[in-house]
Amino acid sequence: MKTPLHLRQKLLAGLIGGAMAAVAVAPAPSWAQTANANLRGKAAPGIDVVARNTATGSTRRARSGADGSYTLVGLPPGTYQVDAGGVSKTVTLTVASTATLDLKPAAAAGTAVTPAGAKTLGGVSVSATTLREVKTPEVGGTISLRQIQTVPQISRNFLEFADTVPGMVFTSDKDGNTSLRGGAMNNSSVNVFIDGVGQKSYVKEGGVAGQIGSQGNPFPQLAIGEYKVITSNYKAEYDQISSAAVTAQTKSGTNEFHGEAFDRYTNDAFRERTPNERANHNKATSEEKEFGFALGGPIVKDKAHFFVTYEGKRFTTPIAVIPAADATPGVPYLPPEVRSQFGSANLPFKENLYFGKIDWEPTDRDRFEASAQIRKEDQYGGIGDQDAPSAAYVTKNNDKRYSVRWQHSGEAFYNELIATYEDSFNAPTARNLGNGIDYTWALPNSDPALINTGAASPLATQNKGQKGPSFEDNLTFNDLEWHGNHVVKLGIKKKNINLEAADAADINPQFTYNVTPDGTDAIPYKAFFTKPVTGLGLTPSVKTKSHQFGAYIQDDWDVTDKLTLNLGVRWDYERTPSYTDFVTPANVVAALHGQDPNAPAGQTYAQSLAMGGINIDDYISNGRNRHAYKGEWQPRLGFSYDFLGDQAHVLHGGAGRSYDRDLFDYLQLETTKAALPQYTIYFRDPATGQCHRGSATNNCYDWDPRYLNGIQNLQALVAASNTGAEVDMLNNRLKAPYSDQFSIGMSNQFGQWLTDATVARVLSYDGFAFTLGNRYPDGSFFGPNVCNNSTHVQQPWDCPVPGFGGLIVGNNGISTRTTQVLLSAEKPYTKESGWGATFAYTFTHAKQNRDINEHYSFDYATIGDYPFIASNAAAKHRFVATGNMDGPWGITLSAKLTLATPLPYNGIPCYDNVVFDNGSSCRATAVTPGGSKFLFGGRIWGYRDLDFQATKNFDLGNGMVLYGRFDVLNVFNWDNLVDYNALSGATYPVQVSYNRTGNITFAPRTFKFEVGLRF
Repeated sequence: MKTPLHLRQKLLAGLIGGAMAAVAVAPAPSWAQTANANLRGKAAPGIDVVARNTATGSTRRARSGADGSYTLVGLPPGTYQVDAGGVSKTVTLTVASTATLDLKPAAAAGTAVTPAGAKTLGGVSVSATTLREVKTPEVGGTISLRQIQTVPQISRNFLEFADTVPGMVFTSDKDGNTSLRGGAMNNSSVNVFIDGVGQKSYVKEGGVAGQIGSQGNPFPQLAIGEYKVITSNYKAEYDQISSAAVTAQTKSGTNEFHGEAFDRYTNDAFRERTPNERANHNKATSEEKEFGFALGGPIVKDKAHFFVTYEGKRFTTPIAVIPAADATPGVPYLPPEVRSQFGSANLPFKENLYFGKIDWEPTDRDRFEASAQIRKEDQYGGIGDQDAPSAAYVTKNNDKRYSVRWQHSGEAFYNELIATYEDSFNAPTARNLGNGIDYTWALPNSDPALINTGAASPLATQNKGQKGPSFEDNLTFNDLEWHGNHVVKLGIKKKNINLEAADAADINPQFTYNVTPDGTDAIPYKAFFTKPVTGLGLTPSVKTKSHQFGAYIQDDWDVTDKLTLNLGVRWDYERTPSYTDFVTPANVVAALHGQDPNAPAGQTYAQSLAMGGINIDDYISNGRNRHAYKGEWQPRLGFSYDFLGDQAHVLHGGAGRSYDRDLFDYLQLETTKAALPQYTIYFRDPATGQCHRGSATNNCYDWDPRYLNGIQNLQALVAASNTGAEVDMLNNRLKAPYSDQFSIGMSNQFGQWLTDATVARVLSYDGFAFTLGNRYPDGSFFGPNVCNNSTHVQQPWDCPVPGFGGLIVGNNGISTRTTQVLLSAEKPYTKESGWGATFAYTFTHAKQNRDINEHYSFDYATIGDYPFIASNAAAKHRFVATGNMDGPWGITLSAKLTLATPLPYNGIPCYDNVVFDNGSSCRATAVTPGGSKFLFGGRIWGYRDLDFQATKNFDLGNGMVLYGRFDVLNVFNWDNLVDYNALSGATYPVQVSYNRTGNITFAPRTFKFEVGLRF
């Protein structure tokens, strides 16, 4: 029965008011965004509108209102036959979209459509019309299955295609590790939703769990049907994110059995040398194997289906071991056996990915799904740049996720209940046990690294992970009328996740030797090691439960046939007991409030800090004075205006706020470092009787060769004290980072071409950073080293917490300011035309007060002292074009061109005989190096890549197709250099150029071969 109008009006008002009140008084959750599609439009009044999935037989129905309006909610993306009172159309719905389809008997459908030989996510070909979502304030685009299957790619990571959307950058770095970045923010600010379930990493960086420092993929590509990328102004459904959102729909089984198997291969015989290999006249061994299969089909026709897939990787990736740019002059003075460790090396990698899903629809109103995804990886790391292969570590990177969901369609509502469980951990372990031997080159003001050999640092052995359940419910009302038609969605989620972090191990002391034109010193000048604290009940592995809650309400309001408003608000809350309940050790508190040994009698260390702008009471926790932040209110407002009512020319815009989260990797440090302190001690030079650069006398020891014969000999030096032990303290009022997003743009359709032009402004705040808390007795941060009776101007590293080591304080404060012009044009592939193309151009003007990849910021007194400089996160100009076509003899051809101007160098170079206003000889600087040529514009390009792909299909009959695929990556073998030469010293300002024999991103020219079978 149709709900009476006055009742629907009251219900709408009550929903909005009640939801707002509930959010205000209750700790409500963070939720997940569904990947399903909605279908809206006009039909004859008072009739049933029925949508039947042509591949699975699933059916959804809704009744049109008095004005003929209808809304079908929660449709899995795919191809549907939609019937309404004798009017029938076959359409394809895309992932996470709200499309419009008019079914009036006497009127043409006012939709933005593209005729296509469409495919459902299960693989059944049906002649259909693809409905594109254009009436939305969201900035972004959709990646189709056709693009996933045809566009060239370096690795089978489905996220690689996201960079065809303006504002997105997918990177395969010099180690072969992949990452996705939105705008000018770091990778951690991204969130990926698969079938509506967020894959967020709560402990480590990377955005997606398991994606930091990995050559692997977060999910098997064979299981992805299509996905949507939203770069800003997402709706209130999206959480734990401050830059880009990716929402992907997995494939499902259909009423027919379908499958696929593939094998992809290349090795060093099919690639060119890297710049470092050319310089050293060698080529490292490399090999890539990728293989997998997928199978789906019916369990009960029209009722239940299954889908399973597996993908594997076996990589050996080349990497270069090189000195830091300003340490290069010291290479000839290293011992020959050390020099021999520079040059080409490789990084072995192994990955296994599994995914399975079962769906069951007992009625046309209920759908049940159960799925499981498993990721297992083993990868070498810690090789490359200044790290020799002997200093490597091996990482186990596993991720398991399980979910069950129940979707129920009522007469005027749709409800989705989801329960999930995740178990993800990242555990690097030093490959060798023993001493680490590091070599540095002595410059007047710094000691840049030459090479690190021997066993990996104790910091390389870690164990970090997240594990636990979550429950969420999303309720949509699709039959509300009040000054127009409303679709109101409310969601709530509760998540209790166990977080764990072990930050180091009690192994592998590191000894550092100085190198000068006279050669390598006979004894080290510094040692770094760990020493467990005993008797205080502390543990170097921190375990805590993250209590996450969130709630939202979203109203998609069709005010008129032309104007749509998208009004939403969400609130998030997270409490992490290891942070809120932490108690600062009493001996640390006593030391802070004790006499500053370098100050006049009666002046405490806390008073010295206060004169330097640090109130230590802001960092001392008694277990009761820290509280989880409750102010994460996030309005999400947007509009679209369809000028002609046919979705051909649509003005869109929006404004909103979105909160991310502080990573547990940062929050746990004050606990783990209290349990397993990290010590840095110095050794006296026998010739001068002083330690390196006049280090503090209370941390300076005579050298004894026995220190090389076991870590216990070093630990004995500090057995009776905490001298040299680092003290980490977090601000008692930490907040989560967030961004404010604004956009205005115009979408147009010209024939089969879809275009968009948008200006977006994103301001991010409260990024997390550690800074040096030490201060001189007068509160200064730069000045004569009075703590060591030196007139040399330095930072106060030699003024540690009395009886301890350096004071490291954690605060919010990293910010970015980004303006982008986003232009796109797409001609979708259609079977009739036989070709498709995309063009994406991004202009970026971005500034930041700290390198987005750095959270240790020791060069200035506070994070607020860092100046805003040009960001190294995004190129000023970036252009990506793809094209695919049906060629002769059953061959499918495609190509991808990517061009970008050089990324600015961000660094803090130091200069000889230069002192800036703050007393330092170093300054944060952004310099853009010269680039290379491409057809036009001179030497302006920092990244150039042209890839090509060709696939030949062989029809074996009975629905079986054998195919051979050939990819050429970086056809012209352009060197996409990433290592900088930054020459400062006597030169001001710094001169920056690319290291022409250093590492590259992406790949040299590489040929890849693939064979597969589809049925």
